Amino acid sequence: MEKLKILVVDDESRMRKLVADFLEKNNFDVVQAGDGEEALEYFYHDKDIALIILDVMMPKLDGWQVCREIRSLSKVPIIMLTAKSDERDELLGFQLGVDEYVTKPFSPKVLVARVDAILRRTNQIVEGEVLADGGITIDKAAHRVTIDCKEIELSYKEFELLAYFMENKGIALSREKILNSVWNYDYFGDARTIDTHVKKLRSKMGNKGDLIKTVWGMGYKFEA
Repeated sequence: MEKLKILVVDDESRMRKLVADFLEKNNFDVVQAGDGEEALEYFYHDKDIALIILDVMMPKLDGWQVCREIRSLSKVPIIMLTAKSDERDELLGFQLGVDEYVTKPFSPKVLVARVDAILRRTNQIVEGEVLADGGITIDKAAHRVTIDCKEIELSYKEFELLAYFMENKGIALSREKILNSVWNYDYFGDARTIDTHVKKLRSKMGNKGDLIKTVWGMGYKFEA
Protein backbone atom coordinates (compact mmCIF):
# COMPACT_ATOMS: atom_id res chain seq x y z
CA MET A 1 0.00 0.00 0.00
CA GLU A 2 1.29 3.47 -0.90
CA LYS A 3 2.40 5.59 2.04
CA LEU A 4 0.24 8.57 2.95
CA LYS A 5 2.06 11.92 2.88
CA ILE A 6 2.06 14.22 5.93
CA LEU A 7 3.21 17.86 5.79
CA VAL A 8 4.87 18.93 9.07
CA VAL A 9 5.16 22.71 9.49
CA ASP A 10 7.19 24.17 12.38
CA ASP A 11 9.95 26.77 12.55
CA GLU A 12 11.81 24.66 15.15
CA SER A 13 13.91 22.15 13.22
CA ARG A 14 14.28 19.82 16.22
CA MET A 15 10.52 19.66 16.66
CA ARG A 16 10.01 18.95 12.94
CA LYS A 17 12.57 16.16 13.03
CA LEU A 18 11.08 14.61 16.18
CA VAL A 19 7.58 14.52 14.69
CA ALA A 20 8.84 13.39 11.27
CA ASP A 21 10.88 10.53 12.76
CA PHE A 22 7.86 9.15 14.65
CA LEU A 23 5.62 9.46 11.58
CA GLU A 24 8.15 7.75 9.32
CA LYS A 25 8.53 4.91 11.83
CA ASN A 26 4.77 4.45 11.50
CA ASN A 27 4.96 4.13 7.71
CA PHE A 28 4.05 7.68 6.68
CA ASP A 29 5.85 9.74 4.05
CA VAL A 30 6.82 13.15 5.50
CA VAL A 31 7.63 16.53 3.97
CA GLN A 32 8.73 19.44 6.14
CA ALA A 33 8.33 23.21 6.01
CA GLY A 34 10.01 25.76 8.28
CA ASP A 35 7.55 28.65 7.89
CA GLY A 36 4.07 29.49 6.64
CA GLU A 37 5.10 30.57 3.15
CA GLU A 38 7.03 27.35 2.55
CA ALA A 39 4.05 25.36 3.85
CA LEU A 40 1.71 26.99 1.30
CA GLU A 41 4.19 26.33 -1.49
CA TYR A 42 4.16 22.62 -0.63
CA PHE A 43 0.37 22.66 -0.37
CA TYR A 44 -0.11 24.35 -3.77
CA HIS A 45 2.31 22.07 -5.62
CA ASP A 46 1.75 18.70 -3.96
CA LYS A 47 -1.78 17.34 -4.33
CA ASP A 48 -0.92 14.11 -2.49
CA ILE A 49 -0.73 15.64 1.02
CA ALA A 50 -3.13 13.62 3.21
CA LEU A 51 -2.80 15.66 6.44
CA ILE A 52 -1.04 18.78 7.73
CA ILE A 53 0.53 19.25 11.18
CA LEU A 54 0.75 23.01 11.57
CA ASP A 55 2.46 25.10 14.25
CA VAL A 56 0.75 28.35 15.26
CA MET A 57 3.70 30.64 15.99
CA MET A 58 5.88 30.93 12.88
CA PRO A 59 7.69 33.64 10.89
CA LYS A 60 6.38 35.15 7.61
CA LEU A 61 2.89 33.63 7.93
CA ASP A 62 1.58 32.22 11.20
CA GLY A 63 -0.43 29.02 11.50
CA TRP A 64 -3.79 30.80 11.57
CA GLN A 65 -3.06 32.57 8.28
CA VAL A 66 -1.91 29.34 6.67
CA CYS A 67 -4.96 27.51 7.98
CA ARG A 68 -7.36 30.16 6.58
CA GLU A 69 -5.69 29.98 3.17
CA ILE A 70 -5.78 26.19 3.04
CA ARG A 71 -9.37 26.00 4.30
CA SER A 72 -10.49 28.38 1.53
CA LEU A 73 -9.37 25.74 -0.96
CA SER A 74 -9.33 22.35 0.72
CA LYS A 75 -10.73 20.14 3.47
CA VAL A 76 -7.40 18.36 4.02
CA PRO A 77 -7.20 17.41 7.75
CA ILE A 78 -5.20 19.86 9.88
CA ILE A 79 -3.70 19.36 13.35
CA MET A 80 -2.63 22.63 14.99
CA LEU A 81 0.36 22.71 17.36
CA THR A 82 0.69 25.50 19.91
CA ALA A 83 2.83 26.35 22.92
CA LYS A 84 -0.16 28.01 24.57
CA SER A 85 -3.07 26.34 26.28
CA ASP A 86 -5.69 29.01 25.67
CA GLU A 87 -9.39 28.18 25.23
CA ARG A 88 -9.82 31.16 22.88
CA ASP A 89 -7.09 29.81 20.60
CA GLU A 90 -8.68 26.37 20.63
CA LEU A 91 -12.10 27.80 19.77
CA LEU A 92 -10.57 29.87 16.95
CA GLY A 93 -8.90 26.73 15.61
CA PHE A 94 -12.15 24.80 15.48
CA GLN A 95 -13.96 27.78 13.92
CA LEU A 96 -11.34 27.75 11.16
CA GLY A 97 -11.96 24.06 10.55
CA VAL A 98 -9.02 22.57 12.46
CA ASP A 99 -9.47 18.83 13.07
CA GLU A 100 -7.31 18.57 16.19
CA TYR A 101 -5.56 20.98 18.54
CA VAL A 102 -2.41 19.76 20.35
CA THR A 103 -0.60 21.79 23.02
CA LYS A 104 3.18 21.60 23.42
CA PRO A 105 4.81 19.72 25.06
CA PHE A 106 3.10 16.60 23.76
CA SER A 107 3.83 12.91 23.37
CA PRO A 108 4.91 12.13 19.78
CA LYS A 109 3.28 8.69 20.16
CA VAL A 110 -0.06 10.31 21.03
CA LEU A 111 0.32 12.75 18.12
CA VAL A 112 0.86 9.83 15.73
CA ALA A 113 -2.20 8.11 17.23
CA ARG A 114 -4.25 11.26 16.55
CA VAL A 115 -2.95 11.39 12.96
CA ASP A 116 -3.91 7.76 12.49
CA ALA A 117 -7.38 8.30 14.01
CA ILE A 118 -8.11 11.33 11.79
CA LEU A 119 -7.00 9.51 8.64
CA ARG A 120 -9.26 6.58 9.53
CA ARG A 121 -12.14 8.94 10.25
CA THR A 122 -11.70 10.64 6.88
CA ASN A 123 -11.42 7.23 5.17
CA GLN A 124 -7.88 7.80 3.94
CA ILE A 125 -6.75 4.76 5.89
CA VAL A 126 -9.24 2.13 4.79
CA GLU A 127 -9.40 -1.19 6.54
CA GLY A 128 -12.15 -3.73 6.86
CA GLU A 129 -15.36 -2.62 8.52
CA VAL A 130 -14.49 -4.72 11.57
CA LEU A 131 -12.86 -3.36 14.74
CA ALA A 132 -11.54 -5.87 17.27
CA ASP A 133 -9.74 -5.33 20.57
CA GLY A 134 -9.89 -6.65 24.12
CA GLY A 135 -12.40 -9.35 23.28
CA ILE A 136 -14.76 -6.80 21.68
CA THR A 137 -15.60 -7.04 17.98
CA ILE A 138 -17.55 -4.40 16.06
CA ASP A 139 -18.84 -5.18 12.58
CA LYS A 140 -19.68 -1.71 11.33
CA ALA A 141 -21.30 -2.84 8.11
CA ALA A 142 -23.66 -5.23 9.94
CA HIS A 143 -24.01 -2.85 12.92
CA ARG A 144 -23.19 -5.77 15.21
CA VAL A 145 -21.19 -5.95 18.44
CA THR A 146 -19.94 -9.12 20.11
CA ILE A 147 -18.09 -9.47 23.40
CA ASP A 148 -16.20 -12.75 23.83
CA CYS A 149 -18.20 -14.06 20.85
CA LYS A 150 -21.57 -13.18 22.46
CA GLU A 151 -23.67 -10.55 20.67
CA ILE A 152 -24.91 -7.56 22.68
CA GLU A 153 -27.65 -5.08 21.80
CA LEU A 154 -26.68 -1.41 21.62
CA SER A 155 -28.61 1.69 20.62
CA TYR A 156 -27.39 3.60 17.56
CA LYS A 157 -25.52 6.21 19.65
CA GLU A 158 -24.07 3.58 21.99
CA PHE A 159 -22.77 1.71 18.95
CA GLU A 160 -21.24 4.89 17.46
CA LEU A 161 -19.74 5.81 20.83
CA LEU A 162 -18.07 2.42 21.30
CA ALA A 163 -16.75 2.46 17.73
CA TYR A 164 -15.33 5.97 18.27
CA PHE A 165 -13.61 4.88 21.50
CA MET A 166 -12.05 1.84 19.81
CA GLU A 167 -10.93 3.83 16.75
CA ASN A 168 -9.15 6.22 19.15
CA LYS A 169 -7.69 3.59 21.48
CA GLY A 170 -5.33 5.05 24.08
CA ILE A 171 -6.27 8.67 23.35
CA ALA A 172 -7.89 10.75 26.10
CA LEU A 173 -11.04 12.26 24.58
CA SER A 174 -12.81 15.27 26.08
CA ARG A 175 -16.60 15.24 26.37
CA GLU A 176 -16.78 18.11 23.88
CA LYS A 177 -14.63 16.23 21.35
CA ILE A 178 -16.81 13.13 21.72
CA LEU A 179 -19.95 15.21 21.16
CA ASN A 180 -18.45 16.86 18.10
CA SER A 181 -17.41 13.54 16.59
CA VAL A 182 -20.26 11.19 17.54
CA TRP A 183 -23.11 13.70 17.49
CA ASN A 184 -21.65 15.53 14.45
CA TYR A 185 -21.89 19.04 15.92
CA ASP A 186 -25.70 18.86 16.05
CA TYR A 187 -26.04 18.66 19.83
CA PHE A 188 -26.20 21.91 21.82
CA GLY A 189 -27.01 20.64 25.30
CA ASP A 190 -24.87 19.71 28.28
CA ALA A 191 -21.72 17.79 27.36
CA ARG A 192 -22.42 15.66 30.45
CA THR A 193 -24.93 13.74 28.34
CA ILE A 194 -21.83 11.72 27.41
CA ASP A 195 -21.67 10.45 31.01
CA THR A 196 -25.20 9.04 30.74
CA HIS A 197 -24.44 7.24 27.47
CA VAL A 198 -21.12 5.89 28.78
CA LYS A 199 -22.84 4.60 31.94
CA LYS A 200 -25.43 2.70 29.86
CA LEU A 201 -22.76 1.43 27.46
CA ARG A 202 -20.55 0.14 30.28
CA SER A 203 -23.53 -1.62 31.85
CA LYS A 204 -24.32 -3.45 28.61
CA MET A 205 -20.66 -4.40 28.16
CA GLY A 206 -20.44 -6.18 31.52
CA ASN A 207 -16.88 -6.51 32.83
CA LYS A 208 -15.56 -5.21 29.47
CA GLY A 209 -17.08 -1.86 30.42
CA ASP A 210 -13.95 -1.33 32.52
CA LEU A 211 -12.00 -0.88 29.26
CA ILE A 212 -13.63 2.55 28.96
CA LYS A 213 -11.57 4.53 31.44
CA THR A 214 -12.66 7.80 33.03
CA VAL A 215 -10.17 10.64 32.58
CA TRP A 216 -11.07 12.79 35.55
CA GLY A 217 -11.96 16.39 34.73
CA MET A 218 -11.80 15.70 31.01
CA GLY A 219 -13.66 12.72 29.55
CA TYR A 220 -12.83 9.12 28.63
CA LYS A 221 -10.44 6.81 26.81
CA PHE A 222 -10.52 3.20 25.67
CA GLU A 223 -7.66 0.98 26.84
CA ALA A 224 -7.59 -2.73 26.04
